[in-house]
Amino acid sequence: MKKTFPIAVMLLSTGTAVAQEPVPQAAAPDASAPAASKPDDVQRVVIVSTGSRGSQRTVVDAPVPVDIINTKDLNKTGQISLDKALGMRVPSFNTVQTPVNDATSLLDPYEIRNMGPSRSLILINGKRKNSSALIYTQTSPGRGESGSDISAIPQDAIKRIEVLRDGASAQYGSDAISGVVNIILKDNPEGGSLTARAGVTGEGDGKMGALSLNHGIRLSDKGFVNYTIDVSKVGLAERSGLVDGRGDAADFGANLQKDVLPFLAQSPTAGNINGSPKTRANKFLVNSRLDITDDVSIYGNAAYVKKQVDSFANYRTPYWRDTDFGLLHASGTPYTGYGPQFIGKLDDYNATLGAKFTLGDWNADVSVTIGGNKQAYEVHNSLNRGIENARVDAIAAGKTPGPRSPTSFDAGGTRFRHTVVNADVSRQLTEAVNVYAGTELRQEKYDVIAGEFASYTAGGADSYAGNMPENALSADRKNYGVYGGSMFDISKQWLVDLTGRYEKYSDFGNATVGKLSTRYKVSDMVTLRASLSSGFRAPSLHQIYTQKKQYSFVAGSGIQVSGLTNNQSAEARALNVPQLKAEKSKNITLGLGLTPDANTSVTLDYYHIALKDRIILGKEIKPTGDPAQELDKILAAGGVVSLSFFANALDSQTSGIDYVVSRKNIPALDGKLAVNLSGNYTLKNERDGAINNPAAIAAARQSVLDATQEALMFTSRPKHKTVLGLDLDYSKFNFSLNNTVYGPTQFRNAGLDENLELKFKTRNVTDFALNYQLSNNTTLSFNVNNLFDVLPKWELKAVNNTAKGSEILASTARDPKTGMTPRETQVNLITFNGRYPIVTYDGSHFSQLGRMFNMSLNVRF
Repeated sequence: MKKTFPIAVMLLSTGTAVAQEPVPQAAAPDASAPAASKPDDVQRVVIVSTGSRGSQRTVVDAPVPVDIINTKDLNKTGQISLDKALGMRVPSFNTVQTPVNDATSLLDPYEIRNMGPSRSLILINGKRKNSSALIYTQTSPGRGESGSDISAIPQDAIKRIEVLRDGASAQYGSDAISGVVNIILKDNPEGGSLTARAGVTGEGDGKMGALSLNHGIRLSDKGFVNYTIDVSKVGLAERSGLVDGRGDAADFGANLQKDVLPFLAQSPTAGNINGSPKTRANKFLVNSRLDITDDVSIYGNAAYVKKQVDSFANYRTPYWRDTDFGLLHASGTPYTGYGPQFIGKLDDYNATLGAKFTLGDWNADVSVTIGGNKQAYEVHNSLNRGIENARVDAIAAGKTPGPRSPTSFDAGGTRFRHTVVNADVSRQLTEAVNVYAGTELRQEKYDVIAGEFASYTAGGADSYAGNMPENALSADRKNYGVYGGSMFDISKQWLVDLTGRYEKYSDFGNATVGKLSTRYKVSDMVTLRASLSSGFRAPSLHQIYTQKKQYSFVAGSGIQVSGLTNNQSAEARALNVPQLKAEKSKNITLGLGLTPDANTSVTLDYYHIALKDRIILGKEIKPTGDPAQELDKILAAGGVVSLSFFANALDSQTSGIDYVVSRKNIPALDGKLAVNLSGNYTLKNERDGAINNPAAIAAARQSVLDATQEALMFTSRPKHKTVLGLDLDYSKFNFSLNNTVYGPTQFRNAGLDENLELKFKTRNVTDFALNYQLSNNTTLSFNVNNLFDVLPKWELKAVNNTAKGSEILASTARDPKTGMTPRETQVNLITFNGRYPIVTYDGSHFSQLGRMFNMSLNVRF
């Protein structure tokens, strides 16, 4: 057997790349269930398929970095959704709940290496997972993009996760610019586990309960069926701040003494509900395989999740909305405003059916994958003020008024579906040469579903206007791709993998990309590797066709309506907005791996991603104030105060370093201790060159990219993130202590003075997990996330230490109208007058919920 040594991989999970995992024991068929300790004297090498379309390799033999995260380490996070668990285990993976939810609450934005959710490809057992129907339009991470709903996959259905940290468009097609996450499902043919989970935040809210069943069924000696059922419920966790009446009086033109202060005396938070929404989810997943002959097997998997999220819009105070027209408060009771509720309903499914067989000396894999995501939106405890005002006007004019506004609305929704046909072949030509090729046919469909009439007419439902029929649509496209390549073992030390790919889209054109990767073993202790690749990402159907009107907070002006128009619209044509084209990238990765002994490894990886024609959702273009300007006429004709659209607006450069130091099997306290340090440091993440503004926008001396949008893309995620993990096995106990350091972020909030910026400080969050083996088949786990109740902490700073910015922050002069100092005015601008004091209105680098307690009981059978 060939002796192999670790390549330069970044070590993940609790800082550990699991190149080996224990063999399942008879006493515990579910090897990935939580356990206090496991024997490590008998091990097998993990074979991975992610990263090359040729022959499968062990982690240590792969020419690209493939990291393994096992279920045990995911469970130690105490998180019930996969995206949150990955965020606590993978340094370059970031996700956080946004403070203002709406549709974003159905799927929190995530990203790898600051590249946004649309540039990471999600696979399930090596097959493409469908995109979400949601496109983020708020000022939040991932703005203007869509990602796959990885939170839909129940953790107890996962055997392991393989993370490829490299550009992989040549291997897997569009979307694989920053990396690939391949979710490998459990395949144990017998036994299983039942897990009960419960949790609560340190504030006593956000109560969580979940029950999960995983079970394997053997199909004689020919195959298996493994299924997982998962139900969960998470309660509302509220973190609203105290409202500054002076700011509200200024924003809403209200009388401070007469209207604002008396209301705030009764409701200091102004009725606002800010935090983590109430969520209910039911998940089902099945994975199976049947061996027909020694050379032919049929496989399949399917997953379905149904989720509902209940969140709240900003509360409409009586000095903001002076009446509810008698619709929302009981007759005879005083009117105190109202809080619109947003209900998001999600259905996500995916299924694959395929066959693996041999054709002579060729290994073949043919499969069909379907998937879809539908989101439906409802607004409750609200009204259509335009309808009610029209009734008031009609009555005053002596006319017959129209019907009253409903108080609940069907606001429509969105839907995305795809069908993917894959055919892949590979062959070992010689002991040193493996060749591979394949093709992929994909059809995508995207629908915008109109809401009911009252949800969009006359301004729409207050807080969230429904989709108008003229914005409803059904769009589709087809894609064809073919790839080929070869892996060469030039010598025992030197491996080379070369791949090329051609893709053609029915709606925008074609692309040809390639990748060269190599690994060289200098010695038993030193390994070098490198890759060079070109990539592409086609504009999504969401980006090409989405258009809508939406409510958003405008600093200093309260909530206003803005419009998002697509590139096919009359407004876009009038502004000469060009059609979207594909993003193109060039990736370079360089790695060094050191293994001084069998228990120690040190790795260092450098990456550089150059992205050309990056697609963004631009900032709101506003009237110039000159009625003769064509821009002003277009906006006035659309009935909106501003207009935004998608554009290939810029090029960008992103580079950084992944680093790891890992030491395991350290004797400690009569047990074994593992220490792992893993991290990601961003060296560069910035715009490259000028902004590509459409001529009409440039003529009006405006730009699709302003300081807020630029900061959102490049500096609003942690500059660095480091995980220090300690893992101790002692008797029947396993203790895990992880410290996650979230580096600083910088942001330029909308409305903030141009001489100021917001900076979230570096913070350390400590997580503790205790597993106790009650019996051979039963494990009790206890988690404390954010043990020391650390919250995001921010401060206002002068941009580049400018004198003007410093003067604003130091001034004690008070505005004669508002009574606020310049600094107090700026703080109110970014927190909506104190409603969002922890994370500001636009979010932070980690959760605002603070300490959380979780407990689980796992019974294996």
